[in-house]
Amino acid sequence: MTLTRKASTSPEPPAKRLKLETPKVLDYKNAVVLAPMVRSSTLPSRLLALSYGADLVWGPETVDRAIINADRRVDPETGVISFFHPKGQGKPVFTCHPIEKPYLIYQIGSADPKLAAQAAATVCQDVSGIDLNCGCPKPFSTTGGMGAALLSTPDLLCDILKAIRAAVPPEVSVSCKIRLMPTEEETLELVRKIVTTGAIRCLTVHCRTRTMRMSHRAEVERLTSIVKLCRELDPELAVIQNGDCVSREAAVKVRELTGCDSVMIATAAESNLSCFREGPLVDANTELIPKYVRLASYFGNAWGNSKHCFSQFKSPASVAPVRTTKDEKKNFRERLSQAKYYPDLVPLIGALEGGKEFLDELNVLLAEREVQGRLIHLVKNPPNHDSVDGKSDAPAPVTDSEFPILPPEPLQSSDQPVPVAVA
Repeated sequence: MTLTRKASTSPEPPAKRLKLETPKVLDYKNAVVLAPMVRSSTLPSRLLALSYGADLVWGPETVDRAIINADRRVDPETGVISFFHPKGQGKPVFTCHPIEKPYLIYQIGSADPKLAAQAAATVCQDVSGIDLNCGCPKPFSTTGGMGAALLSTPDLLCDILKAIRAAVPPEVSVSCKIRLMPTEEETLELVRKIVTTGAIRCLTVHCRTRTMRMSHRAEVERLTSIVKLCRELDPELAVIQNGDCVSREAAVKVRELTGCDSVMIATAAESNLSCFREGPLVDANTELIPKYVRLASYFGNAWGNSKHCFSQFKSPASVAPVRTTKDEKKNFRERLSQAKYYPDLVPLIGALEGGKEFLDELNVLLAEREVQGRLIHLVKNPPNHDSVDGKSDAPAPVTDSEFPILPPEPLQSSDQPVPVAVA
């Protein structure tokens, strides 16, 4: 006997609609962020900064030609994404990790719109933002018209920004980092040209001129007029202050003084990446250096870069969990400097394992922080039911405050700081 199925007379169920998620656009506001620093804002430092509370992290400046046509390789064990020179020789030009993508801004050094666009297109799938370096005064950056040299060629600067914007997807944000011009009029004219390109979502201002060095106090008060102009030209544009801020607490005062949206920390982060957290710094010898070494070892980070970074870490004597003598501290630092590779540090910090566990913990931490951030946003910005679109755009109050000259406690180290170029 042959069985036949009776045709159903009920209507066909509607096809399931695919849920398309809108790519998350980078939010530069209400943040304390890690600055782009040559050799110092590489992958291990960026992830540690995120773990201690940094809201966004900038990678070190990479010259456009160095990344164009780079060979992109993914480590199947660690997940590290490395970009190697086309010839495949030597260390990678740039490394990143998927866990940091929502918070990572890649900084380009360029003086050519076409090359900048090619460089941006090369890395844009692995980052959330592209930043043009227009602030580094060091010769290695200004050579060929890059870095702070672009401040003198504003038309070229703007052409590069527009080229980058056209080269990357809309969900990848574009920004630039500048310095103050000698006069307020020149500074505001430059800012006006940059903002009216419509290419950027964020402007970072290092509050020093091209000729000023780190020994000169940052002229933070000059940022106020820049913020006011940016609010008039593009209310959605984020303005980030850079220069002399040493902690999250100090960042609050900078924002009160200037009205800026966020604050970028550079030098203080080189000394101790826990400057992004609320409260005192962590001890460098017993916490920060061991964490860094284990993570860098797991990633296979270039030894020279790792040693450069952890040799600069310092902390106030008051945060050391165990009181140590001056000779003991000196001995620790001497053994650090004598190390030739990661295994040489085992007698000082213990086993090198722990990198994978750190990533797992960071993944949970960042997810919790995202949820907490959304809840805080709802509390601070409840829907305005009296408005048509349910949004409230009332500006946050800005109060007068003295600029926070808040140096941390004296840092303990027998090493002299290594000069590092700051973009």
